[in-house]
Amino acid sequence: MTIFVGMEKHRILFVCLGNICRSPAAEAVLRCKVERAGASASWQIDSAGTYGGHAGALPDPRMREAARRRGYVLTHRARRIVEEDFERFDMIVVMDDMNYETVHRLAPSRDAAQKIFRMVEFCHRHPERSYVPDPYYEGHEGFELVLDMLEDGCEGVIEYVKNKQ
Repeated sequence: MTIFVGMEKHRILFVCLGNICRSPAAEAVLRCKVERAGASASWQIDSAGTYGGHAGALPDPRMREAARRRGYVLTHRARRIVEEDFERFDMIVVMDDMNYETVHRLAPSRDAAQKIFRMVEFCHRHPERSYVPDPYYEGHEGFELVLDMLEDGCEGVIEYVKNKQ
């Protein structure tokens, strides 16, 4: 996959509930894809949660292990999304409708709310899914499904950014 490298920095924030499973995994997947393409300098990638109870924690050990098996290293420390993120990022990509509604309420303006996207909008290989499920209460298969969807969605994010140029 060719990744557009331009003068402009592409600033993406992934958001889930606790910032310990889906969003830090999405951050790692996208970061890995742009690093492999030699485009790291053109991308700013981060993640956050709508719930701050895990602030400072590493991602869930089960997600870290599932991601590690695919070559991703999850070192992000959980944090809560803040209003300033709407200024810092061009796209805020959420994992489910609950996250969408919460982040939408946090948006300081209508223009800021236009930056919010659902991850499934970028998934091409999972048309039957209307959201990225939270694997926290699932078994091994739940984490694998989420990683499959995030890999698919991150490819879609890259395509979207490339086509927007």
